[in-house]
Amino acid sequence: MNPLKLLKKYFNSQTYLIIVKHSQLVKKKALEIAKNVPELKPDLQFIKEAAMLHDIGVCKTKAPLIGIPKGDHYFTHWEQGRKILEQEGLPKHALVAERHFGVSKKEIIRQNLPVTKKDFLPLTVEEEIIALADRFYTKKPGELEKERTIEEVRTGLQKFGPEPVKRFDKLVKKYKLKRN
Repeated sequence: MNPLKLLKKYFNSQTYLIIVKHSQLVKKKALEIAKNVPELKPDLQFIKEAAMLHDIGVCKTKAPLIGIPKGDHYFTHWEQGRKILEQEGLPKHALVAERHFGVSKKEIIRQNLPVTKKDFLPLTVEEEIIALADRFYTKKPGELEKERTIEEVRTGLQKFGPEPVKRFDKLVKKYKLKRN
């Protein structure tokens, strides 16, 4: 399975470069996190592949900053990614795409998000690791390579309420991340 070939199938050239760079950074961070917890036996090969594909659903959303002027609401990229990866015969990778943002049904309802009213929370070690790694990077041009600190991530999550911050803190502790 070649994640780059699959991404190329779904993105135009400008957006492809941004998604690949973002995904490579998330993959690198995810592998660093996985090495903190060998006792949890994370599947490193799967992490490499799924981290590269976690945002594939962005191709179906409106994301003008990265070269996609029209499409569904950006938050739908979780569900769109799941659908794409299921169609590509990658059901386990599809779950990473669907759950990487990590939001509960209760939060979706409270914030009236335009997605299915259900939990989109990572459940496996690999899903948690990729979701955690993704928090440290943005896809905004000019900020792609800047790794956020734990405190910057926490501050960014506060706009979604206390639950995402608590979940993030729990994952930081579980995966032994050091505060910078």
